[in-house]
Amino acid sequence: MNYTCSCRRTGAGDPCGVRRQLLSLVALTALSALVGCGEQSDDTGALGPVEINAATSCELDGMLLADYPGPKAQIRYAGQEAPVFFCDTVELFNTLLRPEQVRKVAAVYVQDMGKADWEQPRGNWFDARSGLFVLGSKRHGSMGPTIGSFAQEADARKFIEQWGGRLLRYDEVKPGMVDLSGGALHDSKM
Repeated sequence: MNYTCSCRRTGAGDPCGVRRQLLSLVALTALSALVGCGEQSDDTGALGPVEINAATSCELDGMLLADYPGPKAQIRYAGQEAPVFFCDTVELFNTLLRPEQVRKVAAVYVQDMGKADWEQPRGNWFDARSGLFVLGSKRHGSMGPTIGSFAQEADARKFIEQWGGRLLRYDEVKPGMVDLSGGALHDSKM
């Protein structure tokens, strides 16, 4: 059985073609909006860093971040609304570089110590993957020796001149550099 559109039966031109184009456009627009919404809600990497407050605690040891000096860090895992925080960059890298770390990381943020106050760092978050890090300086963080985090190479080099250490890129930090098996001074095994 063949069906003929009512506009063609009456000889009214082709208003159905125009209506079909309009309906197709509306459907595509709605579909695009749904796909866009889905991507935004599932991709926590699109979310930026969260500022610490007096109650923000470390994922590993429960220490309150606001009570200690040195750079802080946070990870946003895929599918998880809130970030997890670390009171020290050594703890951050130790977590990321563990072989058992299998959760999908959507974003990693650290504080730019070229701008933040070392003793009470607030704000100045940036994407850790684009950062520069200073290992082996005389500056200590919440857990003793730490890794300074910097957004700009000039700031990192200035820090090295004053406090010592060596410059590393994000992917140059290796598991042996962030061993948490010793005490705060890494002088004994736990």
